[in-house]
Parts: sequence; structure tokens; C-alpha cells
Amino acid sequence: MDISKHLHEKHIVVPLKSTSKFQAIEELVDALQRNHRLNDRDLALKDVLEREGYSSTGLEKGLAIPHAKTDGVSGLEIAFGVSPDGIDFESLDGKPARLIFLVLSPRDTSGPHIQTLATISRNLKGNALREKLERAASAGDVMRIIREDFKA
Repeated sequence: MDISKHLHEKHIVVPLKSTSKFQAIEELVDALQRNHRLNDRDLALKDVLEREGYSSTGLEKGLAIPHAKTDGVSGLEIAFGVSPDGIDFESLDGKPARLIFLVLSPRDTSGPHIQTLATISRNLKGNALREKLERAASAGDVMRIIREDFKA
């Protein structure tokens, strides 16, 4: 899955202003809303927060991937944010999340949603790419890193 086809520079927030996971999720949902990528902002936010309530999407090594299937989008949508100080996402290793990918997809699709989650987590297992993204100074830097270094 080439996530650069679904992640646009305007959907990237560097740095995130949020200090809590719920604020961070809302900040990323709003990045999609500002760019007219949502059918229903409130429904998309409700669905991703509800999904987060089932179990945390904080993984390890500073990565979180909040995600949901929702009628609030027509197609796969991705937003991304960098939190220099990190945000408590109740991660598996207890470390704060610095890299946060928001993945939303329509309720009636599953393949692209699962492929996207797998692509992100697989690419960010190693330290080098994670560290590059953590050091990104702009949305343009993030897109360049993803285009050059992410493997489909």
C-alpha cells in the first residue's frame, strides 16, 4: 500500500499542539476537515474516539495509529502529526507517542484499511525511519521522507 497516495501535505501537522491523545486525534481529524476530506466531521471523530475506547492504538517506540471505519469518509483518508514532547497514548511499552497516524476508511471496506495499518507499522519498526520523521521540520519534509523511504 503506497500511503503517499492517501496522505497529503495539508493533512500533516508538524508540530502537533495537542497534549492529550483525544486532542491529538481531534487535531488530525480537523486537518482532514479543513481540506474537505470528510463527509461528517463529528461522526468521524466520534467513531475514532469510540474505537480508541475499546483498546489503545498506542503501539511501541513512540508510534500511535488511531483508526476507525466510519461513514464520515467516502474513501481511505490518512492524517499525520509529530509531537516533539510525545503524548500519552497508553502505549504497549509505556512510552509517549511522537508519531501519530490517523487512518479513516468507509465502513464497507476492509482491505485497504488493514493494508494501511500494516504498511505503517511495518515501516516504522526500525529506528532510522522513525527518527527521520521525528526530526521532520515541516509537512514537506514528512512527505519527502514517506515518498523516498516508505516501502509499500
